[in-house]
Amino acid sequence: MALCCGMIGLPNVGKTTVFNALTGGGALAANYPFATVDPNTGIAVVPDPRLLTLTDIFKSKKTTYSTLEVRDIAGLVEGASKGEGLGNQFLGHIREVDALLHVVRCFQGTDVVHVSGGVDPLRDIGVIETELMLADLEALDRRKQKAEKKVRAGDKKAAFEVEFLTRLIGLLDKGEWLGNLSYTADERALLNECQLLSAKPVLFVANVSEGKNADEAMVKTVRDFAEKRGARVVTICGQLEAELSSLPESERADFLTEMGLTESGLVRLTREAYALLNLITFFTAGETESRAWPIPRGTKAPQAAGRIHSDMERGFIRAEVYHYDDLLACGSEAKVKEKGLFRLEGKDYVIKEADIVYFRFNV
Repeated sequence: MALCCGMIGLPNVGKTTVFNALTGGGALAANYPFATVDPNTGIAVVPDPRLLTLTDIFKSKKTTYSTLEVRDIAGLVEGASKGEGLGNQFLGHIREVDALLHVVRCFQGTDVVHVSGGVDPLRDIGVIETELMLADLEALDRRKQKAEKKVRAGDKKAAFEVEFLTRLIGLLDKGEWLGNLSYTADERALLNECQLLSAKPVLFVANVSEGKNADEAMVKTVRDFAEKRGARVVTICGQLEAELSSLPESERADFLTEMGLTESGLVRLTREAYALLNLITFFTAGETESRAWPIPRGTKAPQAAGRIHSDMERGFIRAEVYHYDDLLACGSEAKVKEKGLFRLEGKDYVIKEADIVYFRFNV
């Protein structure tokens, strides 16, 4: 399950700086538009202090965090849906991702030029979303024409598709963001087929400057917009996070303390990205390795086993399960068993957040 988030936004809003901090990459971050042309792809480690606790309790030789693929997609500009700024190829890169991290500039500063001449977060969001919706309109129109030909040839299933596509086109014409709406299972399946940009889940990333309260007014406008949309916002100082990520692990806690922070913005960003993708984490733990595994919420035990290896799903027998909180309270796996908190679960068991699981299987 290779889940991927795409970082989008106007040029020079700090996308590549945030991307480099998030993934430890070395992508070019420059003070001019289109410094990024091809999408940079990196792997972001998802920090989870629970994993360090498991490593300590089990004396694990190895600790493996879960990860998230992140793509830094070149900045879009007004007219991208018509090919401005090489926009068409960039829009194609966005269609391939599962969710969008929309980086919005919420800092002033004449040293970093703005493509529109001045900083206005809502205008910038509007430019990006308009281009995505215009691109979707074009894609839907092409698909609808093909479906209409099938209807004329007597294909009854295509009639449902034409009706649904017509409704989506009408909504986009009104400026509706399609990701906000509810759909039936059949509609959702068709929507996923279309890979529409405006149907992807979005997390707004307000990129601010260093210094308390420096950009609060601009961040508030983004939060108010997101609240109406039913979306979430993470505030992050890309420059500060870049400095933090360049430090040795042993010095990062002291740096955060000096800055008056309890955790890095990247921790919050990855946590929100997980929530955006509707993921939960289960653990496997032992002397050899303690490891975090991301799965979609609602996943049953055999499919969770398959996340580790396909043979485990195919030959699934049972899951031996207890919860991280119970281990923490008891202090050891042996005590968990003594207190009757260790369970045997079958193929219909739905894995919960922070379950610790050992899968029995036979192939």
